[in-house]
Amino acid sequence: MIKRLALVCSISMLSIAALAQDRDGDGIPDSLDHCPDLAGVERYQGCPIPDSDGDGINDENDKCPYLPGVKGNHGCPILKDISGDERNIFFISNSYKLSAQSFKSLNHIAEILKNDENLKLDIAGFADSSGKSETNQQLSDSRAKAVQDYLVSQCGIDESRINAMGYGSTRPIADNRTEKGRAKNRRIELHLKYY
Repeated sequence: MIKRLALVCSISMLSIAALAQDRDGDGIPDSLDHCPDLAGVERYQGCPIPDSDGDGINDENDKCPYLPGVKGNHGCPILKDISGDERNIFFISNSYKLSAQSFKSLNHIAEILKNDENLKLDIAGFADSSGKSETNQQLSDSRAKAVQDYLVSQCGIDESRINAMGYGSTRPIADNRTEKGRAKNRRIELHLKYY
């Protein structure tokens, strides 16, 4: 009877030891650990935080978890520089009608968007401080929308990938007291993004 009790105790101790074993040292017993040889976290059943795109940035910190990217861009691919294109978007004076000299730059931006279906575009319209605030707001809204409309209707870009917004004269980049400054403040800014 004592030998039998000793044997049962030995088996129970082995079972407890097996339950408590933690080969990867992550604090999750192997019996509950879906990745017993890789240190992980409890919310992933003992497995490491996933990195679905294999770019070295875990999915919890990656704004583009299915596109390989870089840490400096929140896990998303590096964006193309389109600052030259945005400086070449022009409108008929006191109007939101695009000037024909804008089409080359807008077509280039459309090609970038077509070549990467994951990209999105923010279009921001700005005005100088001449005139009424409400008028400047309407003009900047209309100009941003005109750029969006061109990319959608003339270039075939899905409207859901483009956000257009006007900011009126609220965000000047130059002095509105000079003509040169006002000219700089009347602008369109374009921002490519993945999220």
